[in-house]
Amino acid sequence: MIDKKELKKQYKQTLQPMGVYQIKNLVNGKIFIGSVKNLPGKLNSVKFQLENGSHMNSELQKDFKNSEEKSFSSEVVDYLEPKEDPGYDYTKDLMVLEEMWVEKLQPFDEKGYNKKKKIA
Repeated sequence: MIDKKELKKQYKQTLQPMGVYQIKNLVNGKIFIGSVKNLPGKLNSVKFQLENGSHMNSELQKDFKNSEEKSFSSEVVDYLEPKEDPGYDYTKDLMVLEEMWVEKLQPFDEKGYNKKKKIA
């Protein structure tokens, strides 16, 4: 007999692919860059949010609403390799990787949907 609790535990302990993703408007070429610990889950979530008008980025949401769904693509631009340590916190590594891609692609203003970080 299958132990559902054990299966859930194993699933939660299994690392999902993590890294940096891009949402691209194929009409105007604008991009949104983000990073996450669960890429498949996040890409699914972003699609759901855009389709239901609840995405956190209002400019991206507006363009999505005024276009056809096929006018947007999503893709993984970089993966973060897991460490040997099962308790390792990937938060800072993902932030650095995302910052590298944001610096490289400059997804601001007419080129993208990301907002420039204010320097204190």
